[in-house]
Amino acid sequence: MKVLVPVKRVIDANIKVRVKSDQSGVELNNVKMAMNPFCEIAVEQAIRLKESGLVDEIIVVTVGAAQSQETLRTALAMGADRAILIETEVTPEPLAVAKSLKAVVDREGPGLVILGKQAIDGDNNQTGQMLAALLGWSIGTFISDLVVEESIVKVTREVDGGLEKLELVPPAVVTVDLRLNEPRYASLPNIMKAKKKPMDTLSPSDLDVDVTPRTEVVSVVEPPAREAGVRVESAEELVEKLKNEAKVI
Repeated sequence: MKVLVPVKRVIDANIKVRVKSDQSGVELNNVKMAMNPFCEIAVEQAIRLKESGLVDEIIVVTVGAAQSQETLRTALAMGADRAILIETEVTPEPLAVAKSLKAVVDREGPGLVILGKQAIDGDNNQTGQMLAALLGWSIGTFISDLVVEESIVKVTREVDGGLEKLELVPPAVVTVDLRLNEPRYASLPNIMKAKKKPMDTLSPSDLDVDVTPRTEVVSVVEPPAREAGVRVESAEELVEKLKNEAKVI
């Protein structure tokens, strides 16, 4: 069975995000970029499935600028077999990404698609659901446990009330949560091997997909600075401030 793992290049999670001076977006120049943390978990899970003999090939794919090759090479160094870059200078929206992934799925014929549940830059949490809808496949979202059997995919979902266990009929799409696994670090020998692994570059037009944005960002602003707290002398004063200043009661 093939597994397709979409990944995304985002600002490193340990970097403080800065808004551009003209408020047109987030500053990306001279900023460290990395693979989206949820995507790392998806790649790790695919590798574990291959190590257990359940998967024959892992294909990683991304939609983005040429610099996204670095993210794909990271996934190849972790253990993926080959990569596909759908190159575009346009910042793709979730629907455009889902349509691009559907076209890749139609070409490659994977039995399972594993995605991160969301990207830490936009927090949209939409691409996996849209992809499953376009394909007409089973889907399990926010999963914290995954068991792949011959004719069934068992997942455990994290929901507000606790955990929900589902059985999906392949082919299926799953979106992974943080508690599924701990991603491995790419070793130096594997980083060198990754440079020789195949990477195909396609354009959206090759897949007959229109990635033209449907929305426009008007402005991006930082949240207001949090005011310092105050110490109160009595419960009555606390209630008075909560009622009249914070207006929460």
